[in-house]
Amino acid sequence: MKRHYSILSFCVLLAWPAQAQQKLSYVDLVHRLTDLESLAVLPAAGEQCAQWSSYDRRSRYDAQSGKYIDWDANGDGGGIIRKEGGKLVLAEMTGPGCIWRIWSATPKQGHVRIYLDEASVPVVDLLFTGYFDGKNAPFTRSVLVHTTPANGWNNYTPIPYQKSCKIIADPGWGDYYHFTYSTFPQGTQVPTFNRQLGSEEEAALDEANRILMECEPPASPGPGLRTRQGSLAPGQKTKTVLLRDGPAAITLLRVKSQLPPPPADIDALRSVTLQIRWDGESEPSVWAPLGDFFGTAPGTNSYQSLPLGLGKDGWWYCKWFMAFAKSAEVTFKNEGTAPVSLQYQVTSKRLEGDISRFARFHVKWHRDAFPPAEPERQIDWPFLKATGAGRYVGLMLHVWNPRGGWWGEGDEKFFVDGEKFPSTFGTGSEDYFGYAWSSPVVFHHPYHNQTHNDGNSRGHLSVNRWQIADNVPFHTSFEGCIEKYFPNQRPTLYAATVYWYLGATGQDPYRPAPLSERIGYWNSTPVLTFKVPGALEGERLKILSRTGGNTEEQDMTPFEGQWSNDAHLWWTGAKPGDRLDLALPVANAGHYNLKLQMTKAPDYGIVQLYLDGQKLGAPTDLYCPSVLPTGPLNLGATHFSAGEHKLTVEILGANERAIKSYMVGLDYVSLEPIKTP
Repeated sequence: MKRHYSILSFCVLLAWPAQAQQKLSYVDLVHRLTDLESLAVLPAAGEQCAQWSSYDRRSRYDAQSGKYIDWDANGDGGGIIRKEGGKLVLAEMTGPGCIWRIWSATPKQGHVRIYLDEASVPVVDLLFTGYFDGKNAPFTRSVLVHTTPANGWNNYTPIPYQKSCKIIADPGWGDYYHFTYSTFPQGTQVPTFNRQLGSEEEAALDEANRILMECEPPASPGPGLRTRQGSLAPGQKTKTVLLRDGPAAITLLRVKSQLPPPPADIDALRSVTLQIRWDGESEPSVWAPLGDFFGTAPGTNSYQSLPLGLGKDGWWYCKWFMAFAKSAEVTFKNEGTAPVSLQYQVTSKRLEGDISRFARFHVKWHRDAFPPAEPERQIDWPFLKATGAGRYVGLMLHVWNPRGGWWGEGDEKFFVDGEKFPSTFGTGSEDYFGYAWSSPVVFHHPYHNQTHNDGNSRGHLSVNRWQIADNVPFHTSFEGCIEKYFPNQRPTLYAATVYWYLGATGQDPYRPAPLSERIGYWNSTPVLTFKVPGALEGERLKILSRTGGNTEEQDMTPFEGQWSNDAHLWWTGAKPGDRLDLALPVANAGHYNLKLQMTKAPDYGIVQLYLDGQKLGAPTDLYCPSVLPTGPLNLGATHFSAGEHKLTVEILGANERAIKSYMVGLDYVSLEPIKTP
């Protein structure tokens, strides 16, 4: 094969300001929205990032027993810090600091007010929708402030404060919130945010929005750039070593490959690996399958984000800033059974000043590594465990979900520097990745993406999130987890590619995974669907008539093994007095015990059942604070003639504690023959 050579461009970098920069202007803060280089700088003492959210406050750590209580509590929409005089306290921070991200799933018309630096008058007083609708300055830039096609409301406009920040909401503000913020080292001076920005500040926001709108690098990254290409035979690798007489950094890595058409490209991209070693280290700091390294899996998924993507020109690109002292060794290896054509470019630049201020870039791919030791924390799926000093900057999660339904009720949790309770505690997996309500819609954004979804979240899907200005500094350790609600045996399987920076004395415990762990594992566990033997599935019964509302099959796979055929017949939009008539087929005349199972939930009604116009027992109250099956309801022995009978459901009303939606769910009907002498 032809040898591959790195393509290098050189420029001089001015010395980076001291870590504990004492004064930050609003323009400085805006620059952090797009500054990938600053991520490589080791965090200063006192530098932190955390998040306030509406997570379920039943989840707590009991210091006396050392146990985690209600760690899987999932009522994440309305959690607040406390109530004050009829108002709701959503967040409070001590400065100097800056809010980088505001997110919600359903902002509504209640006001949300931000008070800064102990002022009695809020600096922002808007309907919660007003933070996201693009109508209120300075929250008007279409990339910084946007609603994804997948229902997530996001605002990345910096809101700095010097002493304090307190966020208070009126009732009716909405459901679900995140406020992600940094705390700077004591002594740092930052401006107190004001919605009336100056011309220089407005221009900085405009420029950041423009940069984020044009994430893909130019077709020709630098003058004199050349590309070498060749074919990697099975088992072959190609290596490029960058040698320097002083500090330097890789600023752009681009790869293009001729891949087989889908779905064969899935195995091809998992078979080729990329690894990078800094300054002669014995283990690679960067190791990942090729496609996963660039932030998406499985297969070839075109998308453009700020640090990573697959451009419209067919080049995969990586713009993460990767500093090194004297050498960088970039290696591609084909571990598959077929040759793979490959071409790549490496662009680097010299660095001036002390290289010790920079951490080394790390990327690792893994599955199910280092589960938590505490039994009550088994729902936490760790995507990164690292010790030392550094910054967590991003995650790509590849999910295999063959049974469909929503996979991601799980919250993200970040334990920083030995915390017992995480300083970041989220509200749901899709919320962390910038969207909401388990939407299967593919979308692209500079900071968060759903790059792949086979449809209805059944099969393969891929999501990522890059934390740039809101990166998470750590000084001694970092443990990042995302709750995994369903076990591997379901099977719902996770694979993570995680991105972080780590200081020279830090420990990266991840090692390369063999090819057998990277491909085909999604076919190794059969998909089993729970069914009640002989049941007539409610969602399969013929509808004879209904006087109101709508009926459809609702997927119940998230409630593992509780609903026959993992579904039920869902009747919505009806009201008291409405009736639903269903055909009940009977193959052979005889005596049968009639049983059925229905669904209980907070917004379900009270119903009366009828068989061929005759009441079946007493009314059934379907209210329950959570979603549960009723269990088999025995409606007694009945003689059936052969042929079609009519089962009727009538809505009578609702429990006084229920949300008055009067919904009904029918799981199955069972006719059990009675043997007669």
